[in-house]
Amino acid sequence: MRTERRRRARPPDPVPGPGPRHGPALRPAGPPTALADLLGRTRARILALLAELGSTTGLAHRLGVSTGTVSRHLGVLHRAGLVTRARHGHLVLYLRSPLGDQLSA
Repeated sequence: MRTERRRRARPPDPVPGPGPRHGPALRPAGPPTALADLLGRTRARILALLAELGSTTGLAHRLGVSTGTVSRHLGVLHRAGLVTRARHGHLVLYLRSPLGDQLSA
């Protein structure tokens, strides 16, 4: 009696990424903009969202990043004069400054 060997299914090709087989990794991103090129993608997104009042926690939730990351970016944007901040109870709320509005236009 002859036993039949089952042919094992070949594993799928790896997801394209860095390496000699697939070349350099491509970043999944929307179309580049001058503002994102200048500030970085995350800071540009934060600045865009601050057309309306926002808190660190709310921005982190909307962007899918940590509050620490948003806090550091907000600090840079505030020092550059692109956002204003005001304390309301335990919350600190941020909004684009007039300079931030001009840069976002």
